[in-house]
Amino acid sequence: MVDRRNHHLFQPLLYQVATGDLSPANIAAPLRYLLRKQTNCTTIMAEVVDFDIEGRKVILRDGDLPYDYLVVAAGATHSYFGNDHWEPFAPGLKTIEGATEIRSRVLKAFEVAERETDPAERAAWLTFVIVGAGPTGTELAGALSEISNHTLLHDFRNINPADARIILIEAGPHALGHYPKSLCEKAEKSLRELDVELQTETMAIDITEDHVMTKRKGEETEIRIPTHTVIWAAGVAASPLAKKIAAATGATTGRAGHIEVGGDLTIKGHPEIMAIGDMAMFLGPDEKPLPGLAPVAMQQGDFVGARISALTQRRPFEKTFNYKDRGSMAVIGRFRAVALVGTKQISGFTAWMIWLVIHLMEITLFSSRILVVLQWGGSFFLRNRSARLITSETVVLNNRAAATERAA
Repeated sequence: MVDRRNHHLFQPLLYQVATGDLSPANIAAPLRYLLRKQTNCTTIMAEVVDFDIEGRKVILRDGDLPYDYLVVAAGATHSYFGNDHWEPFAPGLKTIEGATEIRSRVLKAFEVAERETDPAERAAWLTFVIVGAGPTGTELAGALSEISNHTLLHDFRNINPADARIILIEAGPHALGHYPKSLCEKAEKSLRELDVELQTETMAIDITEDHVMTKRKGEETEIRIPTHTVIWAAGVAASPLAKKIAAATGATTGRAGHIEVGGDLTIKGHPEIMAIGDMAMFLGPDEKPLPGLAPVAMQQGDFVGARISALTQRRPFEKTFNYKDRGSMAVIGRFRAVALVGTKQISGFTAWMIWLVIHLMEITLFSSRILVVLQWGGSFFLRNRSARLITSETVVLNNRAAATERAA
């Protein structure tokens, strides 16, 4: 097991780190601890930079590692659709570092607004723009509403946090567009009840340190939204390692860089190399790529494990991967969620409870589950978020000094 980080991360709850509900340690576990009883597994903390396919070696930044079989599962990163210069102004949510950066920016925005005397500039600091209304975007929007309307409501003297403006931008016609229309409409109703401004069929066409430019489908007019806090939840691309291994093997890649794999999850012409999870492009029965969801990656992991076990024991393995879709869900806020289980559509309190139980059970460490239950209990009954720590220096607290410095 080679990873440049020493921990396994439960990404579905990253947004709760970004909004101060959980601490990073609640949703991450050391790899060595998780694999300590698996005596045939060696854990290596190192960065993979390339592949020697002919020599069957993984090239590390500080050496190389030979292999008989190779499984690449490095996940995905953000896609800014060719506008990578937006990244400093609109961080995404894929890592603990990204989550704590977003948390710091959100909390610092309220701190700067508290000292700002210019009404227009104060309003800009209290405006939060989220680009992308998929599960991550809607979860963040709901959590930011909870923060501004409840968590921080009595913490400031010069501002009313409830004046915060939360804008959720979506290029498609609906929030959570991959769900049935009826669930989309229920999700949108919940967002409106939380005072989230949902702007559908709207694209972000420019992002800077002090504004977002948007354009609505079919209209020529561009809208300028003054803001200092933008969160990116719109697009994903395969890990840069996908491009490396595609170049080395001649594999076909999709538009977002995902590696095309066959029915046994191997790269064409290389039965010893398997790609799974967010790096892989596997077509389902409808000829559409499977979604980048944790259940897909987990089932693919089980499949390649069984395949390697059979091959190393010289047993035939002719199976084809078949994804069993057990459903999907997204939480929007307190008592608000939507879920699709088979053809059954669930929303409201019931979906919210299902979401809580499933996500709690998926957390790897038992001790972390206990801590999460305690944290969630405190947040639920007290509407408090105990992990409201500013740990980044990205945003300068004295915004007037920063403006003067830029002008000079």
